[in-house]
Amino acid sequence: MTGLDILIIVLIGVSLVLNIIMLIRFKSQNDNKNTLDLIERLGKFEVSINKDFGEFKGNLSKDIEEHFDKVNNKLETKLNEINNKVNTRIDENFEKTNKTFINVLERLSKIDEAQKKIDNLSVDIVSLENILTDKKTRGIFGEVNLYNILKNIFGEKNDLIYKTQYKLSNGYIADSVIFAPPPLKTLAIDSKFPLENYRAMVDKKKSDLERSLASKQFKLDVKKHIDAISNKYIIEGETANQSMMFIPAEAIFAEINAYHSDLVEYAYKKRVWLTSPTTLISTLTMIMMVIQNIERDKYTSIIHEELNKLGIEFTRFKERFDKLSKSILTVNKDVEAFSITTDKIKKKFDNISSAKVDRELLDYDDDTI
Repeated sequence: MTGLDILIIVLIGVSLVLNIIMLIRFKSQNDNKNTLDLIERLGKFEVSINKDFGEFKGNLSKDIEEHFDKVNNKLETKLNEINNKVNTRIDENFEKTNKTFINVLERLSKIDEAQKKIDNLSVDIVSLENILTDKKTRGIFGEVNLYNILKNIFGEKNDLIYKTQYKLSNGYIADSVIFAPPPLKTLAIDSKFPLENYRAMVDKKKSDLERSLASKQFKLDVKKHIDAISNKYIIEGETANQSMMFIPAEAIFAEINAYHSDLVEYAYKKRVWLTSPTTLISTLTMIMMVIQNIERDKYTSIIHEELNKLGIEFTRFKERFDKLSKSILTVNKDVEAFSITTDKIKKKFDNISSAKVDRELLDYDDDTI
């Protein structure tokens, strides 16, 4: 129980006592003597209560002040700890925020650089579009792409596998030919870039009628290119019975294969392969692998032939070595016999020189010599 609770209880008790006194005064008006005694006692009791209450008030104030000081000290300590933690957190967050801000500035600078590059690229694209509006420049653009692909797959100026601007016996010049292994043989590749009507066909700003007319004209352009390649670059006995049409734009190639299957069938009937940069790279890579395998097989057959010849020579060597071995064995036996005879003759010479001739040593068989 706290001091404040005790004070409340005391005040309640005093109030009850005063109420009792008032009741006694009203009820005991006839008994003045008893009333006076009661009043005197109550006065003394009041004085005692005031004295005790004063002492209690002083002690309570002292306890409250001490308790308040303790609470204040604890509160101040906690506030200092919180303040330090808050300052630490603020410093950390400020450092993180500063780093984030620096990173944002770096990213913004990179974005600015990228935007400048995009602006330059857009200018280059516009320039490229202006260049591609001319048929001649489109043709050069397609040929350059074709030559780069050939160079990347087969190497630069590999005349044994491919040639550019190759003139056929009929007088026509193909953009390039591949000297593929049988049954393909000489395979002609020609670059075609049907761009104008394709642009009109996919331009959503144009009306449906204009786009429909452009689509029909686009098909006619593609068929015209297919016919030209089929008629010019397929020569019986000189080239393969097929040829390639290189379309340097993936979008046009995808458009044909996705929405114009009749053009694909038409090219198949005309024995013309429709290729884009991606599909041409795959096709030429496959041809390169076939050529490498053929070369490897050719060298394998040569090695096998040489090994067979080496086996024949080794068989001859073994036969001759066996003969020589037999001869060496025979000679070895003769050498041993000759050595025995030589030892005997030396003995006789030794005995003669010492004048001790043994009769039995003179009687030897000539066959043992």
